[in-house]
Amino acid sequence: MAERLPISTEHCTVERDGHVVIVTMNRPEARNALSSAMLVGLADAWAYMSGTPDVRVGILTGADGTFCAGADLKAMGQRPDDPELQARMARITNFHWKGLLREGQPTKPLICAVEGYAVAGGTELLVGTDLRVVAESATLGLYEAKRGLFPMGGSAIRLPRQIGYAAAMDILLTARSVTPQEALAMGLINKIVPDGTALAAARELADQIAECGPLAVQAILRTYRETQHLAEEEALKISDEIGWPVIGSKDAKEGSLAFKEKRPAVFKGE
Repeated sequence: MAERLPISTEHCTVERDGHVVIVTMNRPEARNALSSAMLVGLADAWAYMSGTPDVRVGILTGADGTFCAGADLKAMGQRPDDPELQARMARITNFHWKGLLREGQPTKPLICAVEGYAVAGGTELLVGTDLRVVAESATLGLYEAKRGLFPMGGSAIRLPRQIGYAAAMDILLTARSVTPQEALAMGLINKIVPDGTALAAARELADQIAECGPLAVQAILRTYRETQHLAEEEALKISDEIGWPVIGSKDAKEGSLAFKEKRPAVFKGE
């Protein structure tokens, strides 16, 4: 049973269910548009994921059938009345960028479960996650150029690296809506599911990841992030530095033993 964590805010619900953290953007009256209260909750959720050894994977979704309709610039610029929230904003350096996954990405895999609109900042959040499950009638798109704005979450850099130059420029420069079917063909998302089932499908993926060795999963993610811009020879050196300790871990021994004994492995992250 999921437990609501105290780092939740009025616009961001953070829950823990076993090895999985579920983060819900919860501002449905504004199509879950980003606010300061939401970004603080998101930033603290990513820090909690990274800092809690027993957490193995996270899911990001939106309340009431919408992922996120982008930034609410007015709400992001307002100082909240809640003194506790004010203190959290002051404590977290660059909480806007951390919440938006521009920096301080969690060290554990993050899956997004998209229903409805995931546009502008919503697509920027999607681009910052590791696996993407999208409902069949969802709407994606980076609308910033259409409004004379700029995608400050990092998509002008990340998107061409993730899906290639031509497809990324199509999305960024036209500022048009993108269907899930187009996004899947471009390699922007992993899976299209029936409407109303994105969170359940994301949870299935999360459970599969949580059954794997956590040291191995985190090392794979770290290796990609630290080597993605390096030549192969230099990248392999870093890969070896990260990978060999995993090979020698107790989890690796447990994985081999479980295979021989034809039983599920019991990984402890050691």
